[in-house]
Amino acid sequence: MEQEENNKRVSRRDRGLLMALVVFAIIVAGIAIVGMLLIKTPDTVVQGQADCDEVRVSGKTSGRVVRFFVREGDKVRKGDTLVSIYSSVLDAKLFQAQSMQNAAAAQSRKADAGTRGELKQGAYNVWQQAIAAETIARKTFERVNNLYEQGVTTAQKRDEARAALDAATAQVAAAKSQYDLAVNGAQQEDKLAARSMADAARGTVMEVQSMLEDQYLLAPCDGEISEIYPHEGELVVMGTPIMSVARLQDMWTSFSLREDKLDSIAVGKKINVVIPALGDKQAQMEVYYIHDMGSYATWQASKAYGEYDRKTFEVKARPVEPIENFRPGMSVILK
Repeated sequence: MEQEENNKRVSRRDRGLLMALVVFAIIVAGIAIVGMLLIKTPDTVVQGQADCDEVRVSGKTSGRVVRFFVREGDKVRKGDTLVSIYSSVLDAKLFQAQSMQNAAAAQSRKADAGTRGELKQGAYNVWQQAIAAETIARKTFERVNNLYEQGVTTAQKRDEARAALDAATAQVAAAKSQYDLAVNGAQQEDKLAARSMADAARGTVMEVQSMLEDQYLLAPCDGEISEIYPHEGELVVMGTPIMSVARLQDMWTSFSLREDKLDSIAVGKKINVVIPALGDKQAQMEVYYIHDMGSYATWQASKAYGEYDRKTFEVKARPVEPIENFRPGMSVILK
């Protein structure tokens, strides 16, 4: 009797556990079903980034940065003075070019006036002056070449010194010819040649003067100084970027979209965006550029399993109206 009673108790306990498990399973299944009905698939978030064109400011002059007239973040207008660069080499070149111009002009006047003792002496003096200039140019080239071989200066500087030496050597030959012409008497062709030499010397002076004007770099456009690269007192070479000017008036946003998401995007179409950095400000932009971003080297034209490679396209859009405080680098959410 006791054994039967124990078996009944065990049977009732097992049935209770089984019922509890069944009820628990039903509850879990119900919660899962309700959750599946209530949970919605989140919308795909397409995030882009604001950007703008930047213009790099550089000059034709190699020299030392003397002074910056602007700082990073300053607003500038086209033509504003940005920086001053000083080059003692250009000053020396200008003096040399002006001297050559004066000498060539004197030779031209002498050829027109005819041969006189004074003109002969003048031609001789010009010749000697050209020889002295060549000597200076040769010494300068030797110093610059030594610095280049030591890795102190650039090949550009050496080439400039070599060009100056070649020009000085040519000027010596020209001055010698003019002296011989004065001694022998000038012909009409010689007079024309002397005038041409004077014009060439004047052109050299104008070239150096144009380079000197580039010692003061001006803003190429309206915008904001986004970055300044060197510091005052540093040496810069020709063509080195000095600073960048951001054209904030021409902002645009770039998105990366998979091609199966392009069905609602087209050039000229207006899209709605949200800018989180501006307090989730809503704005409207117009698409002006769509271009694929390239393919992987393993891209295949066909797939055996029914899928295909979805390419990514870069989409650019400009604000329809100016957006206050909209700056490069801000995130832009495509709605």
